[in-house]
Amino acid sequence: MKRRSSRSSKDPWSYRQRTYRGLVDRAELVATQVRLRETDLQILADRDVTQPAGELVAGCRLQLERYIEHHEAFARSLTPLPDDELAPPIVRSMLAAAAQAGVGPMAAVAGAVAEYVGNGLVAVGCKEVIVENGGDIFLLRSRPCTIAVFAGQSPMSNRVGLRLAARQQPLGVCTSSGTIGHSLSFGRADSVTVVADSAATADAAATRLGNEAGPRSDPSEMVRRILEAAGRLPGISGVLAICGDAMGAVGTIELVPLT
Repeated sequence: MKRRSSRSSKDPWSYRQRTYRGLVDRAELVATQVRLRETDLQILADRDVTQPAGELVAGCRLQLERYIEHHEAFARSLTPLPDDELAPPIVRSMLAAAAQAGVGPMAAVAGAVAEYVGNGLVAVGCKEVIVENGGDIFLLRSRPCTIAVFAGQSPMSNRVGLRLAARQQPLGVCTSSGTIGHSLSFGRADSVTVVADSAATADAAATRLGNEAGPRSDPSEMVRRILEAAGRLPGISGVLAICGDAMGAVGTIELVPLT
């Protein structure tokens, strides 16, 4: 991977400003960025997807915004809400993911948007798609991929990656942090990365497991609590937790060192 930013890859500024996107190896894929209000996606695909991606982002935001207008609890709740058979598909995916993880539905929003856009691009003919939404990823490649894990000021940040086989894809890879980013977390883990068949599921689970770390204490104990809780969550295939200089993983994931 080529570094294109003069700032350290461990600097939290690099997350807020999305400069980490300059580290991505784009290979033969075409890069597209889509921004609409709070939504900021980087998409890599096997062709130019500017038009369909923009339409998909606008469509999923419209579904969410209209639903929230009439269901204010959906945006505020920190606990699961009942399924709503009349809700749009993206809303139902968030409700289901939140119910599995025991969190509020907005904990799944970034992953759900990435998944909605990724599946939409597959439906219009894309064979290779990566949609990244603030570190939450929908991934569909025909070859193995390595995802670097950004963990803020931890010495492990961008030093370890997840190796994902082509046969595992499509899947979601989502990261929650209590020390970087703007998402709400009740724990102080530097990063909790979850791999699941669904990006919405991975996003909600990452939030729940980040909460399990609790306030800053012994890093090894924080990792232990996260991995112990991971064993109780359905629908996920692997978890990597990084807290300070401590790291641990469970599930069917392959870790690789990065230079």
